[in-house]
Amino acid sequence: MHRSTFKKFHAEGLISDATLQRMEAFENTRLFSLFWQLRTLLYMGVLLLTGGLGILVYKNIDTIGHQAVLAFIAAVTVGCFFYCWRKKAPFSWEQVPAPTLFFDYILLLGCLSLLIFLGYLQYAYDVFGDNYGLVTFIPMGILFATAYLFDHIGVLSLAITNLAAWAGIAITPLTILKAGNFSHPHLIYTGLLLGAVLVAAGRLTELRRLKAHFDTTYFNFGVHLFFIAALAGLFEFHKVWFLWFLGLAGAALFCYIQAMRRQSFYFVVVTILYAYIALCDVVIRLMDRLNSDAFALLFLYFIGSAIGIILLLMHINRKLKAHDRL
Repeated sequence: MHRSTFKKFHAEGLISDATLQRMEAFENTRLFSLFWQLRTLLYMGVLLLTGGLGILVYKNIDTIGHQAVLAFIAAVTVGCFFYCWRKKAPFSWEQVPAPTLFFDYILLLGCLSLLIFLGYLQYAYDVFGDNYGLVTFIPMGILFATAYLFDHIGVLSLAITNLAAWAGIAITPLTILKAGNFSHPHLIYTGLLLGAVLVAAGRLTELRRLKAHFDTTYFNFGVHLFFIAALAGLFEFHKVWFLWFLGLAGAALFCYIQAMRRQSFYFVVVTILYAYIALCDVVIRLMDRLNSDAFALLFLYFIGSAIGIILLLMHINRKLKAHDRL
């Protein structure tokens, strides 16, 4: 009932003052949305199902047999993709909503099952031989096509992850990966290049309006990958560390401008934290050249800088919230 109806009943003496107050309070109460809770449970269900499938295969591989396991995984994969193909909406470069409630989760299950199938096929029968790049390149191509065809950000994330794995194998010499030398310059340069490519790809999708809502996913992966590789270069190349710091500072400024343009507090926090880590490394290097009293100064620096970072983030957060109200 509307509030005016409650007041009319109260004026006619049909309800008491206390009842009127309770009804008005109930009307003002905001309903609690279960949307994200249900989505989280569904995603957890998909992950638990695929994880249980892997455990089942691991514990019963000697009794079940490779062919039976592969046939079951292939059936799950084909069934998921068949359902999604039948239910999918017409393709568009704009954002396309899911046609059914379970569409996104069935598609995600199909993609994860596909990855399990290809990985298990390589493990059991060594189909690709020593061409390890093909093991990641083939699912990467399928996942990118699936993400765009069915408009699924989760599948896009899987595709980008496979892209990073493929780049690590194809661009970086395999002997370096086998030796476990993860600080090798090839890996650092690969991370820098791939991070920059992902950021550029996200910007291009936004400018060309080609699934523009994928931009955030590209930017997120690109920023983290680039900064992690840049920090590794800063820590590793001691002779030219200042050049690495200047490059990282320029990248941080670019990402900060992009974060403010997007009005994204998350990207602001990420950018400031990576820049703060780089700044701390520089301060430690400079303090190390001083006398033995440098430890006390360093201790005071960390306390003061941590407080300053917190105050800066609080100020930016208030600024972004004020902009939202305009």
